[in-house]
Amino acid sequence: MKLRKIITLVEETRREMGRDVAPASRRALAAAVIVNPHAGHYADDLSDLIATGATLGDLLGREALAALGGNPAAVEGYGKAALVGDAGELEHGAALLHPGLGAPLRAVLGGGAALVPSSKAMGGPGTVIDVPLGNKDAAYVRSHFDGMRVQIPDAPRAGEIVVVVALQCTGRPLPRVGGLRHEDVVGEDGLR
Repeated sequence: MKLRKIITLVEETRREMGRDVAPASRRALAAAVIVNPHAGHYADDLSDLIATGATLGDLLGREALAALGGNPAAVEGYGKAALVGDAGELEHGAALLHPGLGAPLRAVLGGGAALVPSSKAMGGPGTVIDVPLGNKDAAYVRSHFDGMRVQIPDAPRAGEIVVVVALQCTGRPLPRVGGLRHEDVVGEDGLR
């Protein structure tokens, strides 16, 4: 893996609609800008990107966790995304995100029963990347259906891919649309 840069972003919402948010809504992301080894040509075998995805699951998970203070027990949700430069293809993002990234990310966090929500897209420098978020142990926790956005002015270049991992310590500020509460999660099936 050829890594050009890592970006971290922390967001903490303390007030919303004139009301205090307590505890504050906290989330962070870590993004890596990497060289796409398959830019400009078709490849049947994407195993190198799958292996890179596993490496990035660990690396970006640790970076995002450190940005939130380093306590895995405080993390309630996660998400991932990839933005592929225009000399690549969407499948390159899929290879990075799906087969190998989740297990190392879960290892950094000490678990996670739910699927890691994901998105992938094509775009050039400055394209906004939306990273979906969901509760790490139960997909039915509506308060944690959320997302983070990141925009990197100089990435991805045509032969690059931006890979992002996002973590949340709480759900949205002032959630009130019902559903399973985080405190009531059993976490055995990834749903409830």
